[in-house]
Amino acid sequence: MALILVQPPPPSAPGVSSVAWAHWSTDGRQLLGQGESPVALLPGQHELVLIVPAAALSWHLLGLPPGSLQNAARLRNVLAGLLEDRLLDDPEQLHFALAPGAQAGAPVWVAACRRDWLQQTLQALEASGRRVSRLVPEFAPQAEGQPTAVFVTGEPESPWLTVCDAQGVLRLPLSASTAALAVAQADAGDAAAEPAVAAIAEQLIGRSLPLLPPAERWLQATQTGWDLAQFEFATTGSARARKQAGALAASMWRSPRWRAARWGALLLLLVQLVGLNAWAFKERRALEAKRLQVRQVLTQTFPQVQVVVDAPVQMTREVAALQAATGGLTPADLEPMLAALAGQLPVGRVPSAIDYSGGQRFHFGGRQR
Repeated sequence: MALILVQPPPPSAPGVSSVAWAHWSTDGRQLLGQGESPVALLPGQHELVLIVPAAALSWHLLGLPPGSLQNAARLRNVLAGLLEDRLLDDPEQLHFALAPGAQAGAPVWVAACRRDWLQQTLQALEASGRRVSRLVPEFAPQAEGQPTAVFVTGEPESPWLTVCDAQGVLRLPLSASTAALAVAQADAGDAAAEPAVAAIAEQLIGRSLPLLPPAERWLQATQTGWDLAQFEFATTGSARARKQAGALAASMWRSPRWRAARWGALLLLLVQLVGLNAWAFKERRALEAKRLQVRQVLTQTFPQVQVVVDAPVQMTREVAALQAATGGLTPADLEPMLAALAGQLPVGRVPSAIDYSGGQRFHFGGRQR
């Protein structure tokens, strides 16, 4: 299934009149299209991944008390209480989302955004018949030990500097005063700039930065474990588990980190198929050899048999005919059948009628004595 990434305008924009989008192939290697259009004109009929703009999110690092993760409603109240003094808005007006793998008693990142804006954005997309399968932050804090990531985004008239590290996400307008921060952070980690602001970034920072178009940056964002669809925006537990499994599978299918594993799995599958076919071919050859051996035994023992249709059946008939010709008894003769019947009759039961026809039919009628 193709991957369609959609980034709505930030909360400061008046409504969701149009959205930026990128249409990627199933494996995430080919960009099929990109642009900006009204929601009703989005390409394809596939599910969407919503890229939540950096301007819509704030990030907070806090510790969760023991037992707070056991109940979603209680966790929502715990987060509201812990973040009340850090927020400019009423916590009841905000939506919270925990970092993947959050554990009580350990520091955890919490993303916050306006609930009404997120609700309106999702309703606008769903009204056009599109289903949002995942909410991914445009930028997120880096894990401990990962290098700092520096991005220059925006338009030439309003470039933005975004720094992502283990301390959080810092977003500032790019100017001569913030260029020094960009230089220091870029020297310490990875840096990239969108094509639209690459020239001004080079002018202010003093060196050119690798180009990273928005579509590729959004694709990289989907390869993280983040999903902001939590609490009131989360689906049922089973659907949630399916969505997480789907996100993991999509990451393994598209992420360059899993390329070697994908090739290994493909080679293993090919080896299994080749081995299975070779084993089946060997077994067929062995079976044909046994059948040929049985035919040869039949034709060598009974040369009068010219056409072999069912060697075991024909062998049985020829042996029976030979025994009959020499006066010997065969299992199909009456005497062996009567001997077998005598050993099986219940006590007190005697035959009243016997119908026997040359080893082809044996019918017994009995009565109680």
